[in-house]
Amino acid sequence: MPRRSILSATERESLLALPDAKDELIRHYTFNETDLSVIRQRRGAANRLGFAVQLCYLRFPGTFLGVDEPPFPPLLRMVAAQLKMPVESWSEYGQREQTRREHLVELQTVFGFKPFTMSHYRQAVHTLTELALQTDKGIVLASALVENLRRQSIILPAMNAIERASAEAITRANRRIYAALTDSLLSPHRQRLDELLKRKDGSKVTWLAWLRQSPAKPNSRHMLEHIERLKSWQALDLPAGIERQVHQNRLLKIAREGGQMTPADLAKFEVQRRYATLVALAIEGMATVTDEIIDLHDRIIGKLFNAAKNKHQQQFQASGKAINDKVRMYGRIGQALIEAKQSGSDPFAAIEAVMPWDTFAASVTEAQTLARPA
Repeated sequence: MPRRSILSATERESLLALPDAKDELIRHYTFNETDLSVIRQRRGAANRLGFAVQLCYLRFPGTFLGVDEPPFPPLLRMVAAQLKMPVESWSEYGQREQTRREHLVELQTVFGFKPFTMSHYRQAVHTLTELALQTDKGIVLASALVENLRRQSIILPAMNAIERASAEAITRANRRIYAALTDSLLSPHRQRLDELLKRKDGSKVTWLAWLRQSPAKPNSRHMLEHIERLKSWQALDLPAGIERQVHQNRLLKIAREGGQMTPADLAKFEVQRRYATLVALAIEGMATVTDEIIDLHDRIIGKLFNAAKNKHQQQFQASGKAINDKVRMYGRIGQALIEAKQSGSDPFAAIEAVMPWDTFAASVTEAQTLARPA
């Protein structure tokens, strides 16, 4: 069975992509006096240009340009300009395969480039495994490997070797992660985790599926159900600090992948992987349910606040006309009292001139009702 690819076609191309920005070209492909001295020892313009171009390719991206493989035009122009020769000289380079092989040997001898060996492969897998404990993204691992080989002046192997080393590192890291999540589990822990894959009493869904359900609406019934879910997660009573045994990125990735599988699929996993996945689901599920309970609380409070606010607005709008009428009426009464004061007349008679006294007394009671807080 062929190994599953961990890199897309675009990612493979990006690993060996050559720079086209001027500052990047200058940084990677500017020759010093030592470089130029070695290059000038080649006989003929074509050999000097070809030797220099191969030197650039070995430095970045770290490969040797193959037969009938044209060089990157911006790189070729920059090299030709430094050597003060036309780019057309390239067409005469390497007409003999022997010439290219000789140049490769000389470049390795003079500049210290080394071929990729099985020893380098084993070291790469060992180094990448530590990184794979943090992420299983193939492009991240492959990029780290390529950069490490470049720093050591090791000629990059074929892309399938880079991908194979990265995939092997992921496999090794997975085993270590599964062990870290399961080594501290006792028999009761495993029994309780196994129960998650069984159907809930009186229900068609498993305990795991029920525990991972999100609340539909913010109400007290759903709040109580979610509190029950949290209690069920806590009842697993997993070893303290088990969530700190692996990197958060890998823990969430395992939980996410496990959450997309059916209980039947999970049951088919190798034992250690199955328990590790269930542990990751439990850790992630407990955190998620806790967050959702807090969110439910906030939404319920917000819902009650909005309902009270709307009720207050409706009451205010309903009483608005009565308030306006009262304000206008008391404005007339106030004006009558001012005039009575100025003329020395009876203030009570002034009020009754505006409205009957019984009506005025009733309006005071109505005003007190309107003024009460909602």
